[in-house]
Amino acid sequence: YCERFDGAKLDVLEVSAEERAAAMAAVDPELIAILKEAAANIRAFHEKQKRTDFVITEKDGVVLGQKIIPLDRAGIYVPGGTACYPSTVLMDTIPAKIAGVQEIVMVTPPGKDGKPNPDIMAAALVAGVDRVFLVGGAQAVAALAYGTETMPKVDKIVGPGNIFVALAKKAVYGHVSID
Repeated sequence: YCERFDGAKLDVLEVSAEERAAAMAAVDPELIAILKEAAANIRAFHEKQKRTDFVITEKDGVVLGQKIIPLDRAGIYVPGGTACYPSTVLMDTIPAKIAGVQEIVMVTPPGKDGKPNPDIMAAALVAGVDRVFLVGGAQAVAALAYGTETMPKVDKIVGPGNIFVALAKKAVYGHVSID
């Protein structure tokens, strides 16, 4: 589907740590500084929203409480074609990390050259994305929802996309949580 819809022939869908670092090295240092500043602002805001466990024992012996259990894995869809939103990476990853999500899996369409958008990769490194796959569209949503031989299944899918992405998220809702 990457070849058919994105015009990119890929042998491997997952972006390696080396490829991610190389992409970041190609980004203007001023943008990296802006991404880091934005990440710090987002982190500071969302740290204040963090919820904690608690237990209350009433005078009649009734015990009440709340236990916060973070998701194991979240999937983030990041457009990469005509629309490039590094801010999506920051706004979806950082709150999830603060909430205790164990692994963030990001999907983003490849460029026609088969490479990831460098600005998106820089944002992924700044935000702390764990794994990145070069796949977009409805097929990316399906892969996140159900898992594949190479891509793990996630518990929740977030992020903007075109009509195909939105309808795919609607179709998998119930099998996985969506934004």
